[in-house]
Amino acid sequence: MFVQVMEGKTSDPEALHRRLDLWEQELMPGAIGYLGSTGGCTSAGDCILIARFASRDAAQRNSDRPEQTEWWKGTEQCFDGPVRFHDSVDVQVMTHGGIDDAHFVQVMDGHVTDKERAVDLELRSDAVLAEMRPDLLGSITAFYGDNEFTEVAYFDSEREARAGEQADMPPAMAEMFAEWESLMKVDKYFDIQEPWLTSA
Repeated sequence: MFVQVMEGKTSDPEALHRRLDLWEQELMPGAIGYLGSTGGCTSAGDCILIARFASRDAAQRNSDRPEQTEWWKGTEQCFDGPVRFHDSVDVQVMTHGGIDDAHFVQVMDGHVTDKERAVDLELRSDAVLAEMRPDLLGSITAFYGDNEFTEVAYFDSEREARAGEQADMPPAMAEMFAEWESLMKVDKYFDIQEPWLTSA
């Protein structure tokens, strides 16, 4: 899987959402290898878009389409200032349900100090999380750059996500989670209360 993360600021999230609707209606049918996307804006105007493709080549073929170039020229105008891009083929996916059914999405940007250990802890905790946190539908983590990462967590609802955060964990699970937090240093959270979700 190839993931592209786009981050920026906007004072008009609805205009950006309309541009994504336009892409879904007119450009998505010709986007070979497109898997889906997640997007949205926080109440502070921070916006993030995460597009998933089967491969880097598929994403490049989409970017090379003239209609994609024209669409991006118009979409870029919805942002207040520059848009930051992060590309990754180093992607971890965890699913306990249909992520496109999420009604709340939390995105975390940060730096990892030991990626292999962090991924191992996530894999080992997957089955327990599926039982303990039925509100957590899944997550996608993209690693890129200088030990940077973006993790997208998908939840049934914000209310259930907040309740799950406060729930007690078994001691062994709590120890694993504490170690994971020590490795995955989150620099910024994006709470998206009205996520824009599409899939091929």
